[in-house]
Amino acid sequence: MSTWKDYQDKNKDRFLGELLELLRIPSVSARSEHKPDMLKCAAAVMQRLLDAGVDKAEVYPTDGHPVVYAEKIVDAIRPTVLVYGHYDVQPPDPLDLWKSGPFDPIIKDGKIYARGSADDKGQFFMHIAAFETMVRTNTLPTNVKFIIEGEEEIGSPNLAKFVKTHKDLLKADVILISDTAMLSLDTPSIDIGVRGLSYIEVEVTGPNRDLHSGVYGGAVANPITILAKMIASCHDANNHITIPGFYDGVVEATPAERMLMSAAPYDEVAYKKDLGVTELWGEKGFTTNERTGIRPTIELNGIWGGYTGEGAKTVLPSKATAKISARLVPNQSSTKITEMLLNYFKQIAPPGVTVKAEEHHGGEPYMTPIDSKAYQSAARAIEAVFHKAAIPVRGGGSIPICALFEKELGIKIVFMGFGLDSDNLHSPNEKFDLANFYKGIETIPYFHKFFAEKAI
Repeated sequence: MSTWKDYQDKNKDRFLGELLELLRIPSVSARSEHKPDMLKCAAAVMQRLLDAGVDKAEVYPTDGHPVVYAEKIVDAIRPTVLVYGHYDVQPPDPLDLWKSGPFDPIIKDGKIYARGSADDKGQFFMHIAAFETMVRTNTLPTNVKFIIEGEEEIGSPNLAKFVKTHKDLLKADVILISDTAMLSLDTPSIDIGVRGLSYIEVEVTGPNRDLHSGVYGGAVANPITILAKMIASCHDANNHITIPGFYDGVVEATPAERMLMSAAPYDEVAYKKDLGVTELWGEKGFTTNERTGIRPTIELNGIWGGYTGEGAKTVLPSKATAKISARLVPNQSSTKITEMLLNYFKQIAPPGVTVKAEEHHGGEPYMTPIDSKAYQSAARAIEAVFHKAAIPVRGGGSIPICALFEKELGIKIVFMGFGLDSDNLHSPNEKFDLANFYKGIETIPYFHKFFAEKAI
């Protein structure tokens, strides 16, 4: 609608400036020293929602970082859209690889560079700007509720309790999430599912202290070597996962679904060039898009032990540690997979070392039915703005709260992500294209319009 676009064009610079202010707050949920920043960011999000026109907004404390809730109820008979997002961000490390300060956002080549620009401050802020657009132009067709949490990047450990104790507050007809990506502005897409997650940490201990590698090397098991062998045992020569029972329950994609996925544009030369690799790696028998969407994986996220400082130190370390994650697909259970991983690393440990394995967090995979009113409304919204039909794809990332929302609130989720896979999420130099940011603000009101028409 021209009214929406006119309002957005007049306020686009202000919208951008307000987003940049949020990006300057280092709201890193994983680090205790940033707790004051988490509180500051939650308060800033609440104030921005109030400025946008919600009837009420509140910061709810939890046992960890707070949840921001806001709502505007225009008419009890109209459908209610619950918008979910998260204001916490990943740690910015390694800092030396950033070309600009992670919390000093800059605009370069039409992109916003800052930690959280795409994941997820820039994306949930699109909803606030789109909401303001509808309120100020007197065109809001739905009731809207917002739940913006501060612990998504650490597995949302306190959100379940909040949701269970605030079911009436969160009652809605659909949950709308922009914490995913699309293929490109030229080839718009909608995620129809996200993978689940199991995240563990494994510590291998050998001798009771670091040893001289010359005096003791060859006589005592080196924990780094043992841990590396244990990790390497997780895959066979075809890169299939070898852990017994890991694939039990996996829902195999149908030939029709794989054919649909193959319609998505894919340029392997450009893909490898963007990543700076000469060859791709993955499970034999599946394409790159299938490996990152419909197949479960195990990845090593970090490993350390011994001497890692400047120069050389000939040491046989006492300990070695690794952080390991598994991405899961329907119908894998994060609880079962986590238990399986913990037991596996304990059982395969050779004599001479001890293993401590513990869980960090997890979440279930989630699929959106493409015949739902919500998905059809999202697809119509994309087509109304992009003038192209959206391609349904499966996302490789995880949003741990999706299955929780559906279980506790009994409503479906639709994903409307406007980021790109190349946005360096969780990496240095995270970015969000201005064109995608503004397209998101332009598209979201159409979702509300079409969903209201279908739901009433």
